[in-house]
Amino acid sequence: MKMENGSPAKPHYEILDGLRGIAAIMVLGFHVLEAYATSCFDQLLNHAYLAVDFFFVLSGFVIGYAYDDRWGGMSIGNFLKRRVFRLHPMVVFGTLLGVALFYFGASSMFPLIREMPLWKVMLCAVAGILLIPTPPSIDIRGWQEMYTLDGPVWTLAFEYFANVLYALFIKNFSRTALGVLVSVSAGATLYLTLTQGDVIGGWTLDAHHMHVGFTRLMYPFFAGLLLYRVGRLIRMRHAFFRCSLLLVAVLVVPRIGGPESLWMNGLYEAAVIIAVFPLIVAAGAGGTLKSRFASRLCKLLGNISYPVYLINYPLCYVHTSWVSDTKVTLAEAGWIPPAVFVATLLLSYAAMRWYDIPVRKWLRRK
Repeated sequence: MKMENGSPAKPHYEILDGLRGIAAIMVLGFHVLEAYATSCFDQLLNHAYLAVDFFFVLSGFVIGYAYDDRWGGMSIGNFLKRRVFRLHPMVVFGTLLGVALFYFGASSMFPLIREMPLWKVMLCAVAGILLIPTPPSIDIRGWQEMYTLDGPVWTLAFEYFANVLYALFIKNFSRTALGVLVSVSAGATLYLTLTQGDVIGGWTLDAHHMHVGFTRLMYPFFAGLLLYRVGRLIRMRHAFFRCSLLLVAVLVVPRIGGPESLWMNGLYEAAVIIAVFPLIVAAGAGGTLKSRFASRLCKLLGNISYPVYLINYPLCYVHTSWVSDTKVTLAEAGWIPPAVFVATLLLSYAAMRWYDIPVRKWLRRK
């Protein structure tokens, strides 16, 4: 296989592709079921939001693998261009889907929508496409998201920041310096989880959410980079099955403790982020697939993971609005939640096949 510059392309870590897809599907399930929860204490798939932190570990590892040895012949500008080509087409798609479905979300949950002029929606769309965060004063929905047409885009803004930080400075860090950064970031993660009780936050442009967002970014991303540079992978049989099982298990654990013992849940989340996720990535990267079916499955999961992540929320806004107005329970909702789940997967596959992959190929040719 050749890159566009004629150099040989590196093979993918197939199991990591598969794990990324499983994590994205868990996020989808979390967002569908979130509409029926009354609080974080009765949320099904409760810890699936930690998939965001898992994505950051994967990203740091893959960035190191793909680019650490290429800086002799690649400029910072070329690196950033490659990252934009990889990440941004689906940001545009998800934002435009959010525009198309925006007014269908008018409800008691989102009362601002009914009175929102189209020009303001389009202003937020332009800001979302350009990855410009909007403050709560420009909120058009009512959840104070800085990317209000497609909430999960906030994680892409932090991903871009990590990429820039890597390109400007951290690519030159020694293992020791990177280890110090990762250790300090682990301490910040532990402090956040023990004081707040979780790592929920990062999507609003205010001091608290920015603190949570940067804390969620720094340890996982650069721990993934350090893991790649150290190179101590875990070799085991049936790595994809075992890593998938462990990943799903830690994401479905119910909320631990009550409002008076937030530190218990915080300690669990810190352990998962700091220790379990790097172990899963190390085992996934060190494993091999023995069958063509497993290889094709991991490729499919990896290909749809990013579209699933960026497409699911515009659909879930509408679903959440319907639940808010009808006051149905999960048991009463019947076929609606599975239909939203399946429709998101199908739309994600279509977007991957007929939009994301072709657009990225076109950008690379240009």
